[in-house]
Amino acid sequence: MERVLGIGGYFIRAADPEALSAWYREALGLDLDDNGLWYPDGGPTVFASFAADSDYLGPRTQQTMLSFRVRDLDAMLAQLRSRGAEVADESEDMDGVGRFAWVCDPEGNRIELWQPA
Repeated sequence: MERVLGIGGYFIRAADPEALSAWYREALGLDLDDNGLWYPDGGPTVFASFAADSDYLGPRTQQTMLSFRVRDLDAMLAQLRSRGAEVADESEDMDGVGRFAWVCDPEGNRIELWQPA
């Protein structure tokens, strides 16, 4: 059986694509080139399905959620708050998995931040 090798891209609609791309570069530190090409550090990637009525992904109109691995969740959250980002009050610790928190990008898309255990 032929298998996929990894995530090849994540594409998102935006009212202002240039501003949203700039936010991802500046607020989250994504080292994107002019074409959006990014070489992330190696590590685990989770692929999971959720029930249609789940609130985990944010509002029900949001069908997918991007999750980024981070080295230091507290430092990333402080960085985002200093930039005025909408950071969720709640966070979650899962034994053996890591810590999770959520932020919305300027277009209102919920993003998960994951510091692996």
